[in-house]
Amino acid sequence: MRRIAIGVLVGAAMTAVTAACSAQETKTMSAEESAALIEAVRANQQLEAKAAPEGGWAEGSVYPITMDGLLGGQVPMSAFEGKAVLLVNTASKCGYTPQYEGLQALYEAKKDEGLVVVGVPSGDFMGQEFGEAEDIAEFCALNFGVTFPMAAKDHVKGDKAGEIYKWAEAHLGEAAVPKWNFHKVLIGKDGMAKAAFPTKTAPDAPELAQAIDAELNS
Repeated sequence: MRRIAIGVLVGAAMTAVTAACSAQETKTMSAEESAALIEAVRANQQLEAKAAPEGGWAEGSVYPITMDGLLGGQVPMSAFEGKAVLLVNTASKCGYTPQYEGLQALYEAKKDEGLVVVGVPSGDFMGQEFGEAEDIAEFCALNFGVTFPMAAKDHVKGDKAGEIYKWAEAHLGEAAVPKWNFHKVLIGKDGMAKAAFPTKTAPDAPELAQAIDAELNS
């Protein structure tokens, strides 16, 4: 009886996890609309690297790192020199996927003050991301109007983690390692890692807003 009870509890727990991270419904569109949307997203994310100053970038800064872009091209962190950056590992099929809406609202509200949101799609947690870049871009733009820069799908933890996540861990420790989708790392206007926030920290959470404003006003 004890073994059966434990099995029932484990099964119930797994069901709860699956329900919490169930796939989000994607709105439908024609092939022409899809193609136009993809091109609009691509046009919004053309970024150019900045040349390093004489003597190079400051030691420990994020600016030497460049990620591949979601729809081609690159996401050079040097393009955001002098801006605060909120780095977020994203996923399209998670219970936290609606945070995209809050992240886009945050970006629109603060971009003129110098905040950039950068998304890094990842399937590291229960494979909750699409396999194709076009599917990711279409889902984000159609369902949440995402226009902030998106890097290519990548690993965000472990030995296979992308360079920027290894950099964040080196400077912030274990707090910078995502435990789930929509973990957040705040990078200051000086290119240094400042703070990390867990998945449950919503884009409009007071503690996140306070940290962002402190960087923007520094």
